[in-house]
Amino acid sequence: MSDEITLNEANFDNEVLMSPLPVLVDFWAEWCGPCRMLAPVIDELAGEFKGKAKVGKVNVDTNPAIAERYGIRGIPTLILFHKGAIVEQIVGVQTKEALKATLAKVV
Repeated sequence: MSDEITLNEANFDNEVLMSPLPVLVDFWAEWCGPCRMLAPVIDELAGEFKGKAKVGKVNVDTNPAIAERYGIRGIPTLILFHKGAIVEQIVGVQTKEALKATLAKVV
């Protein structure tokens, strides 16, 4: 059972923008090879930061309005939100250590 949250048009604002915890959002798509490479890392981070931060995924194919709202041009794109604001935006595959360091800034 994964600790990551599947984000969509219906729950994005509540789960991300209104969250008291920092939220790392992974913008991805099924057909994206680098996204699939990153998926296990995202899943591990969701478990490791449980209770301290949330980790969610937005499928850009099924939720184009969210991707458009945040100007997503390339995937994977990771955006770290805290108190409804964008703290950091990272494009491309990252190491788990780099992502942990990014999350640690706000946790």
